[in-house]
Amino acid sequence: MGGRMMGVLPGWLVSTAPSLQERMSEWGWGLHPMWGVWGAWGIGMMIMGLIFWAGVIVVIVLGIRWLASQGREPRPDTALDILRQRYARGEIGKEEFDSKRQDLASR
Repeated sequence: MGGRMMGVLPGWLVSTAPSLQERMSEWGWGLHPMWGVWGAWGIGMMIMGLIFWAGVIVVIVLGIRWLASQGREPRPDTALDILRQRYARGEIGKEEFDSKRQDLASR
């Protein structure tokens, strides 16, 4: 089958096919086209790949955190609850309750 296929292809295509392949043995150290100027292209592409995957991971983590928080009630303000309980029990007066409540609201 392979011999018949070679007869069907034009001669110029068969003769140029090996020249279209990469010849790694002809490139010296650092002469690959992706390395550019002292390896800047290769390093730049590596950094862009790392930034891309870091972005994907951040989006996934934030998405999971957002989905996990959807079913929760907002947490009550425990300091204000304690203050209300102390006022209800009579441990503090109205003036002290109001001043501490305003102090908590300003934080």
